[in-house]
Parts: sequence; structure tokens; C-alpha cells
Amino acid sequence: METLKKMIQSNIREYGMVFALISIVVFFEIVSKGTLLMPLNVTNLIQQNSYILILAIGMLLVIVAFQIDLSVGSITAFIGAMSAILMVDNQLGVVPAVLLSLLLGALAGAWQGYWISYFRIPAFIVTLAGMLIFRGLTMTVLNGQSKGPFPVSFQKVSNGFVPDLFGGSSLHITTLVIGIILTLIYIYFEINSRKAKKQYNFEVIPLQFLVAKIGIVAIAINWFMYLLASYKGIPNVLVLLFFLIVMYTFITTKTVAGRHIYAVGGNEKAAKLSGVKTKSIVFWVFVNMGVLSALSGLVFAARLNAATPKAGVGFELDAIAACFIGGASVAGGTGAIMGAIIGGLVMGVMNNGMSLLGVTVDMQQTIKGLVLLVAVAFDIYTKSKQS
Repeated sequence: METLKKMIQSNIREYGMVFALISIVVFFEIVSKGTLLMPLNVTNLIQQNSYILILAIGMLLVIVAFQIDLSVGSITAFIGAMSAILMVDNQLGVVPAVLLSLLLGALAGAWQGYWISYFRIPAFIVTLAGMLIFRGLTMTVLNGQSKGPFPVSFQKVSNGFVPDLFGGSSLHITTLVIGIILTLIYIYFEINSRKAKKQYNFEVIPLQFLVAKIGIVAIAINWFMYLLASYKGIPNVLVLLFFLIVMYTFITTKTVAGRHIYAVGGNEKAAKLSGVKTKSIVFWVFVNMGVLSALSGLVFAARLNAATPKAGVGFELDAIAACFIGGASVAGGTGAIMGAIIGGLVMGVMNNGMSLLGVTVDMQQTIKGLVLLVAVAFDIYTKSKQS
């Protein structure tokens, strides 16, 4: 029991945000009289927030490196506009157009990363300039008008669904099977992780608590998959998000480059003295942010089936808020990919729930601002207690 208590205290922020997400979901499910968790609305939640979650993954690395990027919303709009020019105006194929769009995003990130890492201009200034530059370029290339429609195959990136290989009628059987497979994979990794920790004499939670944890997560996975299966199955964009989460979780926790990002954010001078190429790390963090901003722009354009001059407005604030709500530290060096995803889901569920209740947009902004302030205050409070 003492071990469990210590583990909870050391991970209070992560557990707290999971509990907050569950509480918010339960609250809006009750007050909306069951509308929030209807299969159609759950699918809409995923599709409506996918581009913010993609940005949050990249923004987390930026914040962990003790930087900030205010330009991601404008780059999202710019890449959406360029993809429309490539696919709609010039009839370029979807695959080469997508690859060129991602390359443009990388170049936009490299442009900003160069000034930040090698000229030592503060990221706030560089990305603020980038926000204005790329917004202006978006307006210029679109001539202030929306452009579309996109090819049907491109639209499926955001609006399509994984086909049912088993030909289910009322339920999407493939989705249910994938849920079972994910559950088995999760159980395998939990058991292996416990064995590895015991082998090296690390503290582990009591077996009964592990069984309870596995049971709760397994129920949650399969219940979520059942909701998706009751509509059209797994959205294509959820598959994309899943692979991004797995890939970036691996990079940040299992690779040298990932640890270097945390080292630079925690103490840049110490990291440099330890042999870390700090300038290069910061540069590539912004290149990565540019690529993910481009991907977000493609997903958003595919969902709207058009590129619009006003696309991406406020996306940077939502991505930053998702990271801080999910446990990223304002001082850098701290944060997790799943934390950013949970933070993004908190914002997404609140937006959707308040819309279902008829809360005005102005009041929604006020409430989200208060939630962000409370989350950061809670982070500072818990850290002061631990120290």
C-alpha cells in the first residue's frame, strides 16, 4: 500500500488529468442526457479534434525543449492552401501533393528553427513573425477566397473509415476485433513491464491493483470500440493519430534524440556541456513541428473539403493549452505525449459538451481560459509540494 501511495504521489498530475477527463465526460454525458457519448457524436469528437491533437504532439516537443511556436495555425492554413493549389488547380495526384505539402511544412519549420537555434532570436518573436508571414501568404495564394473541392480519395483522410472485412450489418465487426487485439497487446506490455521492473528490483504496484488497472483499461478500450462499431467503425484519422502517438511516445521515451530534447529543455547549458548538440536539437524540433503543422493542415482541409483563408485561426492556442493541461511544464523539460493527448481531449470534450448545452462561444472561451489557468496552477502547486 505504501508503494502504491508513493507511485500515486509521484504521478499525481498524470492521474489527476485522467480523472479530470473522466469527470468531464461523465458530467456532460449526464447534463446532455446521453447525447455526448452517442456513437455519432463520439466519431465527430475524434474528427473535429484530430488536427488539434496532431499539433499538440508536435507542440509538446517544442515546449519540452523550452520553446514556443505561435505560427502553427498559420502554417496549417498555408499548407491547406498550397495543397488546394496542387490538387485542385494543377490536378496533381494525391500522394505527390501530400508529400510536397509535408516538405513545404518542413521547410517552414526549418526557416523558423534556423533563426531560433543559430541566431538565438527568441522563439516567441520568430514564430510571431511566422504567424503573420504565413497568414499573409495564405491570403495571397488564395486571393481571399476558399478553394475546393478536393479529390474524393483525399477527403477520406479525414472523413473516411476503416472498411469492415467481416461484412457486419448493425455492428462494424472489424472494429470490435481490433479492440480485442489492442486489449491483448496492452495486457502483454503491462505484464512484461512488471517483470522487467521486478528483475531490476524496481518498485511495482501490488498484483491486485495491476489486475484492477488492466481490467479497467480493457473495459474502456472495448467499450470505446463498441461505440465506434455502432456507427461506421474506426475513422481513418484515428488510425493516423494512433500511429503518431505510438511513434512519438517511442521517440520521446526510448531514443537518444528524445532524451536529448528533455535534456535541452531541462538545462540547456548542462546539456551542451554533456555533449548534446543543443542548436541542432532545437532546429529539428521546429522542423518536426512544421511537418506536423502541414499534416494538420491536410487533415483540416480534407475535413472541410476546401482550403479557406481563415483556416487554423486559434489552433496554436488550443495546441499549447492541450500541452499545459496535459502536464507539460512552463519551465521546459517535462511532459509526455499521452499527457498532451489527454489535455487535447479535455479541451475537445469541453467544446463539444458546451456546444450541446448551447453555451455561447464567448463563454466557452472564458471557461477554457479558466481551465488552463487552474491546470497550470495545479502543476506549480504539486511541484512545490514534491520539492
